[in-house]
Amino acid sequence: MTAALEVSGLAHAYDGALAVRNVSLTVQPGEIVALLGANGAGKSTTVGMIAGVLRPRRGTIHFDGRDLTGEPSHAVVRSGITLVPEGRLVFPRMTVMENLQLGAHSRQRTHIPALIGRAFSLFPRLADRRGQLAGSMSGGEQQMLAIARGLMAEPKLIILDEPSLGLMPLVTRELFRLIEAVNSGGISVLLVEQNLHQSLRIANRAYVLEKGEVVMTGSGKELLTNEYVRKAFLGR
Repeated sequence: MTAALEVSGLAHAYDGALAVRNVSLTVQPGEIVALLGANGAGKSTTVGMIAGVLRPRRGTIHFDGRDLTGEPSHAVVRSGITLVPEGRLVFPRMTVMENLQLGAHSRQRTHIPALIGRAFSLFPRLADRRGQLAGSMSGGEQQMLAIARGLMAEPKLIILDEPSLGLMPLVTRELFRLIEAVNSGGISVLLVEQNLHQSLRIANRAYVLEKGEVVMTGSGKELLTNEYVRKAFLGR
């Protein structure tokens, strides 16, 4: 099977200091792949390069056979990749509907009602709050809106950067069920998370980053039971 996303030897530096040294990974069509590690491991920098927000110092990025290395973010979105950034970043003074419509800015107007209908089907709570200002919603609802807004671009691959950050455990479990529902609709998922247990439970495969490099890879089940991972990241 040809990889939908193939990343090879990515590196990026901030003020001359390498934050990502040598990251290679793949995401096959229909997979959920987790990118795991502690704060400062290079996870967000890696997906920033994939999404075209950051320019790689070296390495290559291919998606569906197209070379996206160094392409700007708008070109990456057109190719079928959407990034839902850390911190949700919804527009707080705009309604749920307005946020969703902004997410569809690259789509034809005639497609937007169907896309909104799909978003409300996946996230019924948003349908109930369609006229509510995004900034007045709970953190979990804002995260749902951020993901739904990302889906409005009709991606083949959605990148979720720390979607459970700051959420209560019950809300986090609901969020991960929704991520599985998004994936079951045929969208590949690259999931950046510090919540290893929940991530590895739903991931087909995972990569563990330390100091800007991949130090371990395997299936979600393999890494969940791996002694090194359990001690280093789960504390047991």
